[in-house]
Amino acid sequence: MRVTRYPKIRERLAPAVAGRMVNDLRALAITVDAVPRVAISPDPDDDYLLALAAAGAADFLVTGDKRDLLGLTVYEGTKILTVRDFLAQHGWQS
Repeated sequence: MRVTRYPKIRERLAPAVAGRMVNDLRALAITVDAVPRVAISPDPDDDYLLALAAAGAADFLVTGDKRDLLGLTVYEGTKILTVRDFLAQHGWQS
């Protein structure tokens, strides 16, 4: 929810739309109990995202972190993509 308040996001996405998207994502989300310890990302602060993706057997990790996460491209079967690439792959963007 915090990310939807970033100025860069608010420029592109109305707050009401962002709220609906967050609610839709919550309905699809799964909860993971056992999260592995991961030390893969060049930025150790991002390792928890890779750990969550692995624990939840996520298909995708969508990020704007060009410097660290996107450089990995795939981790434990999870494809790491930008929002634009994710939307294009799923036919949600022209």
